[in-house]
Amino acid sequence: MPKPSKPIVVDSFNFPPGRPLAKKYEVVSKLGGGWEGEVYLIRERITGIERAAKFFFPQRNQGNKAFKFYAQKLHKLRNCPIIIQYVSQDTITYRGAPITFLVSEHVEGELLSDYISRQRGKRLPTFQALHLLYALAKGMECVHRANEYHGDLHLENIILSRLGLNYELKLIDMFYWQSARRENIQYDVVSMVKLLHEVLGGQKHYANLPQEVKSIIRGQKDSLILKKFKTAGQLREYLEALRLR
Repeated sequence: MPKPSKPIVVDSFNFPPGRPLAKKYEVVSKLGGGWEGEVYLIRERITGIERAAKFFFPQRNQGNKAFKFYAQKLHKLRNCPIIIQYVSQDTITYRGAPITFLVSEHVEGELLSDYISRQRGKRLPTFQALHLLYALAKGMECVHRANEYHGDLHLENIILSRLGLNYELKLIDMFYWQSARRENIQYDVVSMVKLLHEVLGGQKHYANLPQEVKSIIRGQKDSLILKKFKTAGQLREYLEALRLR
């Protein structure tokens, strides 16, 4: 009985602009990449509608396991506004091997890391930073209520789709391939608080922050943060009642 063939190893697809995909789409540009694959901006040929497409490296997606897990997570969280919406899936042949790709909505916006780097002093004022944290906590509350988690919240994984008093955020590159456990959800909470510390300028500016903000960051100590905020919902409620002097 023949042994199953090993998947081809791909480090980068390097799709050029204009490359056709499954006779339905064409590549517009590359949006980014990571350990499990690459994301491209694509355009539907018939409608001209732009989408995002995630192509999984075959060695990271044996039996389409990673793709199925990712698509099912997005579908499960389709009612959480902070999550990018799943559209469909398709397949292309690449170096003689079938490659499944996930099609999702394309979100217009800016990475939080780029936005912060453009600000004066590369940091946000306290008021704006708290509103950003509130939008993130409110979005993650929906995810946690569905018994799911992100697991890798940082400046490069958050897109700002609208700025101002009410930030609108979208999460990208989400989910480790594990079922949610309490410690996974708590890790998200700690990550959100540490992100607040980072967008406020980090340790360099910590001493000059209002005491009300320090009472959230709590010296970036995981145990102290989780003693006060065990869930994204608790963090969101705290921010709603916060009064700065």
